[in-house]
Amino acid sequence: MVLRLSISPSHGPISSPAISTCLPSACGRLPALLGGSAASQKRSLRVMMGSEMRGVTAVKSSSLETTSVGAEAVTGQVTEVTKDTFWPIVKAAGDKVVVLDMYTQWCGPCKVMAPKFQEMSEKNHDVVFLKLDCNHDNRPLAKELGIKVVPTFKILKDGKVVKEVTGAKIDELAHAIETVKSS
Repeated sequence: MVLRLSISPSHGPISSPAISTCLPSACGRLPALLGGSAASQKRSLRVMMGSEMRGVTAVKSSSLETTSVGAEAVTGQVTEVTKDTFWPIVKAAGDKVVVLDMYTQWCGPCKVMAPKFQEMSEKNHDVVFLKLDCNHDNRPLAKELGIKVVPTFKILKDGKVVKEVTGAKIDELAHAIETVKSS
């Protein structure tokens, strides 16, 4: 399985933390808004599996950088997924609860939620925490999952979405996860 790494800028327009959601419609236009192309904003990336580089192999294929990652449901951390790796990881999770953070790199509320989501993953070792950058490459999965605003959190059990939380609402997300775990 190949995880295709999209090239996205790490900084976008500043948003107020008081705003709880962002519309992803401008996502595909972001490089143009920043005055450059996606290719001119190339960055390096390391994929960490737990506390070590586990099951990761860097590969160069024509002009695209790719990283091979096994479909492994890892707990105790947040794992970045793509449209190609999401469903295999959900399947590998079996009967564990899976929480997907759907975000964009330019979204202010998404940036506020990221460290809280990471902390939540470190405390809930019986839950698989995933994140999906709703960029151009992953737009088909975002559309399939019915995303309209970011951040959106989808909670899955047995491979099916059973709850959704939209916006930067950490307490509501924690309650939803506990509700699904106890059902």
